[in-house]
Amino acid sequence: MRKKIGCLHAHYSNIAYIQQALATYELELVHYVDPGLISRITNDSSFNAEKATSKVTEQLRWIMGNQVDAILLTCTNYIALLDEEQLQPTVPIIKIDEPFFAQLAAINQPHVLLFTNPATVEGTIERLMAHTDKQGVSLLHLESHVIEDTFDLLMQGKQEAYEKVICSYIEQLHEDQPDIQISVAQLSMVNAASRMEQELGMNIGNPLKPLVKHILDALA
Repeated sequence: MRKKIGCLHAHYSNIAYIQQALATYELELVHYVDPGLISRITNDSSFNAEKATSKVTEQLRWIMGNQVDAILLTCTNYIALLDEEQLQPTVPIIKIDEPFFAQLAAINQPHVLLFTNPATVEGTIERLMAHTDKQGVSLLHLESHVIEDTFDLLMQGKQEAYEKVICSYIEQLHEDQPDIQISVAQLSMVNAASRMEQELGMNIGNPLKPLVKHILDALA
């Protein structure tokens, strides 16, 4: 019997990445999307972390009620807001950033982690540091960069323009610092990163690469 995964995304563009990554496996994927939550967090100062956490908990309870075998969170903001004690999940909660963090922790060279959404940076870095502290790993060589004025292009549905800006930034960064390792932090950046990986002949890390094994292990 096929396992059913409820996938919670902050943007519709993430659906295709997950579908493609898991296409060859006997899994049923049901997608839930709420771009409004991240917009509210970013633009409404009265919408505090407690309210945001309650909203995420409400969404996840709704998904659990639809008889899923696991839930996949593809948004690092959702992950940072998750309160598992409050939620009391009845199925595994798979966090897209955990296998990615393990990959980042294994890199022992100057390394830049790229973002387009400024609201995602703090929560991601806090979780990354907590993960590496637990593993006893130092990330002295890691810098985070935000590609400014880019995320709005994605939210406006301008996918091609969004990816073009990311590609240009990666190309310039590689030209300026050819020995630096580059990774992208957000799922929405994977297409651009994969394109530049081929064009530049270099490895560019992204959250999708280590995710499949992590999902299959969680469902085993």
